[in-house]
Formats: sequence, structure tokens, C-alpha cells
Amino acid sequence: MTSTSEGGSGDGDADTILQRGELTVIGRIRSASNATFLCEASLGERQVHCVYKPVAGEAPLWDFPDGTLAGRERGAYLVSAALGWNIVPYTIIRGGPAGEGMVQLWVDQPGDEVDEEQPTGPDLVDLLPAGRVPPGFLPILQAYDYAGDEVTLVHADDERLRRMAVFDVLVNNADRKGGHILCGVDGRVYGVDHGVTLHVEDKLRTVLWGWAGKPVDDQTLESVAALRDALRDGLADELCAHITEREIGALLSRTVGLLNDPVMPTPDRRRPIPWPAF
Repeated sequence: MTSTSEGGSGDGDADTILQRGELTVIGRIRSASNATFLCEASLGERQVHCVYKPVAGEAPLWDFPDGTLAGRERGAYLVSAALGWNIVPYTIIRGGPAGEGMVQLWVDQPGDEVDEEQPTGPDLVDLLPAGRVPPGFLPILQAYDYAGDEVTLVHADDERLRRMAVFDVLVNNADRKGGHILCGVDGRVYGVDHGVTLHVEDKLRTVLWGWAGKPVDDQTLESVAALRDALRDGLADELCAHITEREIGALLSRTVGLLNDPVMPTPDRRRPIPWPAF
């Protein structure tokens, strides 16, 4: 189940199950730095899969206040919905087996089932042998793999990723890894893991630097303007439950700043790419 409309996932039944259903832990997602569980939400005969991150399982960070990551995930969803891009799967804050936390609809991806045909070709974000970047991909970084071979970090020159790059600028995403970009079976591209977003200070770290220094198109700017208007007309009040007034003010400033100077930023920070990149 995934997010496809401003108010929810586009499937009111799935939204209701996520909000009111009983959460049962199926397993733990070990690759996550915070306690993260795959759950099933059940309401009567209906079920949906979801990701559950309890606040009690959040690891302390030096630059983000303790216990705020779940709220930032909800805030990122609200920004995504206001833009109309539906990058972030439907996300709520609710109680669960380990207390209150973030609950987000699971994104079904091609190849999830054992009998499904596995996707071929490079991923949307990938490491490829140096000098072998295929058409339609943008090189980001030269590096060495664990065997010492030279590789190139690339991402697809894809409209869905371009919008995600703009979204990351707006929410000030400090951790856009390749593994946080999911291709759904519905053909959409989703972003997940937005616990370290919406900070007042510049924290942008992303693998999506392919459009650095490039102008932002008018259609995208229309969506950014819609976010600006939403922040001035009720969205800020909704965000107040999750982030501070200063952080909301910084979000509005980034939004207005991009409208006034519609050019994608360049990676001028000391560590502009999260590491590991996946």
C-alpha cells in the first residue's frame, strides 16, 4: 500500500486499517539504525503491511532533539502531500506494541515475491564500474569498492527522482541514501526514512546531486508555491505538533528561497553525500 493523495494513501480502506487496526510485529528490519519493525495492521478481515518505528527505539543524535524523529517522518509526509507529489508513503503517529511511534504503509516493490521476475539493469541509484555509465544516468561520485576497484556512483536522469531532489532541498534531508529510494509495483518512486529532516541548520546530504546548479522548471515551482501557500494557510499549525516554530519558519524560508532563486543548490558542504550511500 502506498501514498497517492494529499489526505492519505489514495486507498481509504488502507488508511483506516493503518489508523485503527491492531499492529502485530512480523519481524525486525535489522539494517535500520533505529528500532524498525515490519508489522501487519489488522482490522476485522482486512490487513495491510506497514513499517513501525517506536519513539522509544530512536537512537540519540547529537544534532537532533531526542524523541523527535517519528514526528519529523510525519512532517515530511505532510510536506510531500502539500506538494502533491506523494513521494512519502502514508505516514501517521500512533500507538503500537512498543509505544507511540511512526507507522507508514509498506511499499511493495518488484521482485518482493519469490516467484516474481527480478528487475534487470541498473537501479535508480547504483554503483557501476568506472567508465561504464549507461545513457540516461548521471555520474555523481568516483569511489573505490571493497575490492579496491574504481566505481562511479550514479542515479537515473528521471523526473521522479528530480522531484525527490527538490523535495529533499525543501525538507532539508540529511540522509537521502540510495536505499531510501523505493520503486513501487505501481510505477511510482517513493522516499522513506525521513527522521533527520526539517532542521533549522543546513543539513542537506543526498545522493541526488545530478541536477546541482540546474534551474527548477515552472511546473515544479507551481507545486513549491502551493506548499508556500499551504504553510501560510493551516499546514504550519498541523506541523506544530511535530516540529518547532523555528523549524517551520526555516521550512517556509527554504520554500520562498527556492521560488525567488529557482536553481538547485550545489554540494558545497564538507560531507554532502551520506555514507554509506546505500
